[in-house]
Formats: sequence, structure tokens, C-alpha cells
Amino acid sequence: MSQLERIGVEVRKLARRAGAAILQIYSGTFSVEHKSDNSPLTAADMAAHRIIVEGLHALTPDIPVLSEESAGIDWAIRKAWPRHWLVDPLDGTREFIKRNGEFTVNIALIEDHAPVLGVVLAPVTSELYFALRQEGAFVERTPGAMPQPIETRPAPSIPVVAGSRSHAQERTGAMLANLGEHRMVSMGSSLKFCLIARGEADLYLRLGPTSEWDTAAAQCVLCEAGGGVFDLHGEPLRYNARDSLINPEFVAVGDPTLDWLRRLRAPSA
Repeated sequence: MSQLERIGVEVRKLARRAGAAILQIYSGTFSVEHKSDNSPLTAADMAAHRIIVEGLHALTPDIPVLSEESAGIDWAIRKAWPRHWLVDPLDGTREFIKRNGEFTVNIALIEDHAPVLGVVLAPVTSELYFALRQEGAFVERTPGAMPQPIETRPAPSIPVVAGSRSHAQERTGAMLANLGEHRMVSMGSSLKFCLIARGEADLYLRLGPTSEWDTAAAQCVLCEAGGGVFDLHGEPLRYNARDSLINPEFVAVGDPTLDWLRRLRAPSA
């Protein structure tokens, strides 16, 4: 077992510990605060953050950690990092508040601006998706279950489009109309990537802002399952490559052999 594989095993355990803490709060009553950007924050976000950050520091003390809940690290420091952990302790806080179960724990290891390890846990269903660079993508249905390989599918004639539960946009609908006939499936958090990775959807178009911790772990899973995540110029999403931690607009696809960006653009573009 390689060092990366050994680290991956421990990170999966860490994600499950964070998931258990989230569920404990989810099953009771909780208050909702709002951060400076008006995004919601709950005790579950902070509980998962503490478990993951403390666990990663103990596991790999030489690798810095960047989490959504501790993101104020200056670019002058970050740009010198050859690798770092990128964490969203609770992706889909709005879905958590709605109690629809569609939220995740996301942990990624970034090396040279790309995710090389990704773990995505859906606490409510217990499904844990994980991937290592050049080792494939897997799902662990329940704690301790044998991991099952997952892969994307060739695009069908009528593609299934994964859409955001809480961030639908008129401009997104206009671009998706250029695909022609398609079927929509709405889902929260990074689960949209996982739906594509396991061959149950074909595309997710995200216009508008997302942060690097929203996508890194799921990008690793999707890419290792055979798909890809590209900005609207066709370049893979990169991490810690600039001052801003906001991603460019992007499309996540299951079958990267098709020119999805050409299909999504208006005929006159």
C-alpha cells in the first residue's frame, strides 16, 4: 500500500467521524447564523471543521489545511504551498437546514494545483465516495463495506443533467436549452458530481460563484471515474493558483470525448 493509499484510509475514517458529528446535530434543533457573505453557518459546520482540521494536522503535520471555515490565509503564504488539504466540512448547508439530506463532507489533497485524493461523504445515506490519482474511483456504501468501483457512462442520446437544488439560474437554463432534449435531476452539494461519476447523470453546468473547497474532492472522484471538470474555456479547474479562492464557471461531464461546451453555446456564439 502506497503512502497516499494509507493516508486515504485515514481520511475516510476522519470524514465518517465528521459525518457522525453532523448527524448528531442534524437530528436535534440548531440555530443558523450568517457569515459576511450571507451564507448560512451552523454548529454542524464548525463541529465537522474542528474534527477534520485537528485530524489532518495529526495525520500529516507538514501539510497545511485550508478549510471553508478557516479560509483567511493570505495569498502570500498560500502561493508557496506545493500541496495542501482543501476541506469543506459541510457542503450544502442550505440543504442541511432544509433537512433534505443532500449535503456532504468534502476533503481533498491538492498537489501542483490539482486534486490527487478526494473523499466525499453523504452522512445521511452513509455513502462515501473516494478516489486517488490514477487509482480509480470507488463508493463505500456503509462503514466497513467493501468499496465498489464506479465509472461514468458514454453520453446517451438524451443526456441527464444534474442541476443545483438551491442555485438555479436563468442563464443556466438558456445554455442547457442548447443541448436539445435532456432530462433534469436536481440535487444539492457535491452529490451532483457523484451522480455523474456513478453513471446516473451526464453533465452539471455551474454558472455563478463557487469556492475551491466546493469542487476539489468531487472533481477528483469524477475525473478518476472517467469524467472531467472544465472551465468554460475547456481547461481543467485548478486550485491555489491565484489570489482568489472563487472558481471560474465550469461544466462537469461524464463523457469528456464529447464537445459539451460547443453544444452548450448558443448557435450564434
